[in-house]
Amino acid sequence: MAQIKYDIKRGADIYREIYGARLQKWISTGKIKRGEVLVWRSGLSGWRKAEELEELAPFFKKWEERELGKIKREKPDKFLTHKKQIRNILIIDDEQDMCSLLHDALSRKKYNVAIANTMGDAIGCIKRTIPDLIFLDLRLPDGDGIKLLSKIKKQNPNAIVNIISAYGSEESREEARKKGAHSFIDKPFTEREILRSIREVS
Repeated sequence: MAQIKYDIKRGADIYREIYGARLQKWISTGKIKRGEVLVWRSGLSGWRKAEELEELAPFFKKWEERELGKIKREKPDKFLTHKKQIRNILIIDDEQDMCSLLHDALSRKKYNVAIANTMGDAIGCIKRTIPDLIFLDLRLPDGDGIKLLSKIKKQNPNAIVNIISAYGSEESREEARKKGAHSFIDKPFTEREILRSIREVS
């Protein structure tokens, strides 16, 4: 049985006829991450995000699970010496799998974790309860994360907001800092990086 071949678009570069096994290996080892490439193969109506294809999505998920699980064997308090100061965390991101993984990882550390997949849901959550810490994606299905950051800081100037994004250009980082973001975490991230970011604000 012949292997599937893909055309891969990364930035301005297009690579022709990459075998499926090779592409899966790149994804499994983190060489290619969510949001970084577009792919095309026979049967597709144009270019698609690699993570949207049914045959490739499990390889992204497997890599992300492995990264988030790297420090399961570490002692719970190694990175969080003052975790009682941060109790309620809100994750605002439309990637449901990533939210679930992050929710489980933080819940194991005894945090109260809420998830919002849209700007509308996030605003509702913040109106009900002011979280101690917010992880905010820049790209939401119903709005711009930077605009939401401005709304959050206007409502609560002391809110601690960490940006999580796969689109960390210098321009977006600088704009987020100007709007009051505490830090900028690139996707895909590890559990260690998330815990370190909590420790920094404890």
